[in-house]
Amino acid sequence: MKEIIKINLDNEMDLILAHKRCMKIAEMCGMPSSFQTRFSTAVSEIARCSIAKGKDSLLVLGINVIKAAHKEIVAIITDTIDLKNCNPDAFIYASKISGNIEYSFYNNQSTTKISQLVASPGLLSEAKIKGLIDYFKFEPPLSPYDEIRKKNIELIALSEKLAESEDKYKQLANTIPILICVINERSNVLLANESLESFLDFPLLAFDKKNLNNFVHPDDIQGVLDGWNKAKANRSVFSGEMRIKSNSNYIWHLVSISPNRAEDGTFSSWLVYFVDIHAQKMIVETLKDNSELKLIQKELESANSKLVFKNKELEQFAYIASHDLQEPLRKIMIMLSRAGQHLSEDQKKEYYFDRITLAAGRLSNLITDVLNYSRVDNKNQQFQEVDLQGVLTEILGDLSLVIEEKNAIININPLPKVFGLDTQLRQLFYNLINNALKFNTSQPSVTISSAENAHNNQLAVTDNYHIISIEDNGIGMDSQYSDRIFDMFQRLHERDKYGGNGIGLALCRRIIENHNGIIDFTSKPGEGTIFWIYLPKK
Repeated sequence: MKEIIKINLDNEMDLILAHKRCMKIAEMCGMPSSFQTRFSTAVSEIARCSIAKGKDSLLVLGINVIKAAHKEIVAIITDTIDLKNCNPDAFIYASKISGNIEYSFYNNQSTTKISQLVASPGLLSEAKIKGLIDYFKFEPPLSPYDEIRKKNIELIALSEKLAESEDKYKQLANTIPILICVINERSNVLLANESLESFLDFPLLAFDKKNLNNFVHPDDIQGVLDGWNKAKANRSVFSGEMRIKSNSNYIWHLVSISPNRAEDGTFSSWLVYFVDIHAQKMIVETLKDNSELKLIQKELESANSKLVFKNKELEQFAYIASHDLQEPLRKIMIMLSRAGQHLSEDQKKEYYFDRITLAAGRLSNLITDVLNYSRVDNKNQQFQEVDLQGVLTEILGDLSLVIEEKNAIININPLPKVFGLDTQLRQLFYNLINNALKFNTSQPSVTISSAENAHNNQLAVTDNYHIISIEDNGIGMDSQYSDRIFDMFQRLHERDKYGGNGIGLALCRRIIENHNGIIDFTSKPGEGTIFWIYLPKK
């Protein structure tokens, strides 16, 4: 266990301190508020027992890293008194709240361990844990007891006002449909409330064009995405209007995106609210029904049509450009080959023949990669059942020369059958396994597994997704590049050290988006990388 903070349990002030520290650690580890309260209350219950009955009591809070995909917050209370025997009711109550409590009394020392799994262990990196330690190490001391007492009185008064306000506006709040979700910097949806899940026909996996197209009116998507990108860039709040599909109709909603800030001012997620404004919108539209506004509406419709047309042109540009560039380049490479037949080795060096041929080859590979990227589309293709076990077997056959050359160890655990496009899934796994072999300075070891519970991501608990992990022992990546590696032409290494054009992972992300899934990773420099692939079961 990695220790975060120690607290001597001597008096009621220490009990307040223990509760506060438990809540803060749970919050900083990304736990939902209900789990924060359960964990902190269970710890406080045993801590209260230690203060009342115990002797030389000590509380240690820390993070237990069982493995990369399994991390937990741990509170350990030690005492020279048999606490459970002194107050069994306290332990019974704490067990009901937490459900993860262990107790032992040996050699005149009692040990109580209370643990709570971290919901997203991939986000709790070594740097994050070190940040927790530094936070509590340099946190200023608590205010005097009198000030705490006054704060408690203020909190009680606020609680009474909130209760009164809740009773007063309960009926009104129940009549207003509010849809809420939490998204991270990479636009992945971390959490959605029941209202949003029941309202939508498809699960909202990511706040991007691909997923918004499932339930947002086509004319409103681009405006919302522009506002979202601007909010991320400026760390500001965005508000706008959009039409959300409900059954066969589109309902106007007010969308609000705001930073989800912590107490220290930092944040790693965003709150998104959708509020039904359809009735108000209809009234406004009715009042604006005049000839001048009709003319403006026609101009806007014309502009939107042009924008849609331009977007379609841009989608075709990569394919057309890369396809047409291949032919003249092919002729150049043929002429280089023929010209080189009549030159000596010295003449080839003098005229830089090797460099020209190598550059032409790189250009050909780049054009081929761009062409493959532009071809990834599923609009006119039908999803079918794909046996991933068979796909991996064929891919290993294609990579057999590389595997043999590097003496690589490949482990494939049983994989499921999924619904998707066979050629695209084949390209996805080929790229990831090829990267694992290429970006490695030792004997490569690659393990492909079906990890239904391994990553413990928010998606895993829904039981609606196949989770595939590809783990290697390669050179790894620094967490600072997590927002870049899936972008086009992004390279983290020099070309002469590791080949490639920086398109492979961008292609992987596009394939995953076509399958309404998500791709993520955990990695450390020098310790390898694990890619996590989420594919819907239906």
